[in-house]
Amino acid sequence: MNDLEKYFEANNDRLIHKWMHYFEIYDRHFSRFRGTDVHILEFGVSQGGSLQMWRDYFGPQCRIYGVDINPHCKALEEDRVTIFIGDQEDRAFLGSLAASVPRIDILIDDGGHSMRQQVATFEELFGRIAENGVYLCEDLHTSYWKEWGGGYRRRNTFIEYSKRFIDSINAWHSKSRALKIDDFTRSAHSLHYYDSVLVIEKRRIRAPTHRKTGIASVPDYASPGKQSADRLKARLKKAVRGITGRSR
Repeated sequence: MNDLEKYFEANNDRLIHKWMHYFEIYDRHFSRFRGTDVHILEFGVSQGGSLQMWRDYFGPQCRIYGVDINPHCKALEEDRVTIFIGDQEDRAFLGSLAASVPRIDILIDDGGHSMRQQVATFEELFGRIAENGVYLCEDLHTSYWKEWGGGYRRRNTFIEYSKRFIDSINAWHSKSRALKIDDFTRSAHSLHYYDSVLVIEKRRIRAPTHRKTGIASVPDYASPGKQSADRLKARLKKAVRGITGRSR
């Protein structure tokens, strides 16, 4: 049991509602920020319990920013916790939010969970996350629920939208004009899919390189299929030479 789960189990303060397997995911990707002046932006304040949990987990240097559409959540502000009121589907609001927060090291999308909200938040704010920061979107099971705009393999769900990230992170190797290196390719170090959660860890990425060291001592191996293809090519060349010779 990690420290986040211990806090949750002992909590008798503001309400926290979490799927239990999330705590391992949080700790795996957030632990390196503990004890630093990390800035966390969380969509979905609700009762404010998770904001208190983050403040305890990350330590006295952290700054927490919460976002919720419910104006009553503003009353939950406290030391090192600032709350913004707005709709995360509103791109103008997201732009003003980005201008108001000095830095985003960790973005947690636990907001409205609708497809448009998740896509808008990613598109407007992923580029604002610090170079070595973390983006985490949770409760992605709504991508499979019709009442949230989801459905299995339904177009425009966040799950389907995010599948393109797999191509983008590998764009260095693309020979297709349809898949080009972009800002995501240059800034996304890794994708981590879990049950209902996507984590993207950022890092400045350069074109991958490969090298060889040591001495080769094992002869190259040609698979049976390649051997057959090579024999066929040899026979065709021989046949062509024979025809060319006779025609002369």
